[in-house]
Order: sequence, then structure tokens, then C-alpha cells
Amino acid sequence: QVQLVESGGGLVQAGGSLRLSCAASGSILSINAMGWYRQAPGKERELVAAINRDGSTYYADSVKGRFTISRDNFKNTLYLQMNSLKIEDTAAYYCAALGTNYWGKGTLVTVSS
Repeated sequence: QVQLVESGGGLVQAGGSLRLSCAASGSILSINAMGWYRQAPGKERELVAAINRDGSTYYADSVKGRFTISRDNFKNTLYLQMNSLKIEDTAAYYCAALGTNYWGKGTLVTVSS
């Protein structure tokens, strides 16, 4: 059983940056793919970025060039560096081990004008 806890959300002005972290209670070394989802009010949850154990990554078109996902298998932590934030990035962000039932409870990101 792996528990995931997100942190790093908050209020930021448009154009600013935030770094989200997701700390795992157990080892993530054996987890192939981990990712960040987000859900804005009234919208469906969407996959924002994912990273495989080999370091290969996926980004949604809406965040390409602005967000960077990374993982530290020794610290059992997943990160999401978010730059050039836009108002439409406002959402609750969740980390997850893809293909499993391991989800965090989310951290809220609010981008203001």
C-alpha cells in the first residue's frame, strides 16, 4: 500500500510559478508510471503530465513548454514544476500512480489575474 500526499499548492498571480510535490509513504521505484491530474470546477479530471520509470514523459498540450514533471525514486517523491501559470490552470491537482488505485487527496492551485 502506498499513500500519496501532495503539497505546494497555493495562490499565485498569472505568469508566476509553483512547484508541486507528491510524497509517497512507500517506495515508488517499482511503480512504472506516475502522473499529475487536475480538476477544475465543473470540469472533468484530466491528465496533465506523466513520467515513466525510465524517465520518459507525457504532457497535455495545454501545459507543454510550461510544466515539467520529474520523480526522485530515492526520495519517493514526484514533482510538478509549473511556470508561466495561466488563470485556466486553476484547479485541484492530484498525483497518482497510473494503473493503480493510489491517489493523493489533492492540492489546490489558484491563479489570479
